[in-house]
Amino acid sequence: MTSESRPASFASMALKPSILKALGELGYELPTAIQAQTIPLILDGRDVLGQAQTGTG
Repeated sequence: MTSESRPASFASMALKPSILKALGELGYELPTAIQAQTIPLILDGRDVLGQAQTGTG
């Protein structure tokens, strides 16, 4: 997935409203790079193995 195809926000992903609400209540608006690259794949039912620097999502 390239940076051009990354969702700009959690709201632009196909997340359940309850998850979006919880993210908003916690103050999270934008996914980190690893989240933006993996969440769409996970929601599509694909297996994912990701690697990111500690603390980046």
